[in-house]
Amino acid sequence: MKRTIGILWACAILLVSCTKEKTDYEAEIGKVIPDQTEFKEVLSKSLDGYTIRVEALNGTFYSGYNEVRIHIGTTANVGAAKIKKVTFFPVLKKGAKYSSCPHQFVLTPNQQVHYLKGYAVFTEVSNAENAWELNVQIQVDGKELHLKEPIQVMEQPNKNLNMTAFQGRDGKDYVITLITPRKPKVAENEITAGIYRHDPGTAERLETNLDPAHYHYTMVEGYTLQLDPRMPEPSMGNHSSSNNKDLVQGDDGFYHGVVNYTMTGNWTLNFILLNKDGKIMKGTKVPTDFTPGVAGAKSELFIDILF
Repeated sequence: MKRTIGILWACAILLVSCTKEKTDYEAEIGKVIPDQTEFKEVLSKSLDGYTIRVEALNGTFYSGYNEVRIHIGTTANVGAAKIKKVTFFPVLKKGAKYSSCPHQFVLTPNQQVHYLKGYAVFTEVSNAENAWELNVQIQVDGKELHLKEPIQVMEQPNKNLNMTAFQGRDGKDYVITLITPRKPKVAENEITAGIYRHDPGTAERLETNLDPAHYHYTMVEGYTLQLDPRMPEPSMGNHSSSNNKDLVQGDDGFYHGVVNYTMTGNWTLNFILLNKDGKIMKGTKVPTDFTPGVAGAKSELFIDILF
């Protein structure tokens, strides 16, 4: 009987501790993150009789994954523009150095709603040292237009859409960005990520020729992203969950799996990235020990999230 009471007290203390840790973390964030479900205008420009509108969720570019939509029409909105091709190229300038980020270079037309769609994974936020610029080349009605405008990239407020950049064991630079779920549930959630490898180019040439081949990110083919989600707070003992599925590549090029969140709070997505030959590019196994009172161990490759 005494042993049973002791166990119940321990559980109660653990529950209170968990609630306190979670509450403190949310207080630190200090705000409720609004849903981002509506595409709004980021910028608009008139060029040679055409209006070009660039849209993103909430009308803002954020660090990490961003779906981008571009509308192109005549200034007078008379007649349909015959669009042949639109290319999209974000450029980051840091002092005298130029770089880019993972993005879809040739945009995909959507004839039903009359816009072109692509994405960008912004790896840095805008500040005094980081200046982003958007370059859009448009072939329309036998003309070629070039939109070149500065843009602002803000910190992503939704922790479920975090990203990480790292060097793999092959010496290459990689980016992993979370795409879904935007709003997880206490359940098994489908999880989507983009995984990219950087092929470095020549900065000097980019200054005079905005050629994306010199700053090319490749969506890796045939990799596996092994997943081990944990609750790393000391009160939670770094426990995991069941029924998770590693992320593998789908027909859309992105990586899909399942993550099972058994409760709300702080979670760490521990990863091991394997190339198509099964060799580890980054990541380490996390001990399976239950460690109440101690901050949980993490893989050398991880992304923290919160919901």
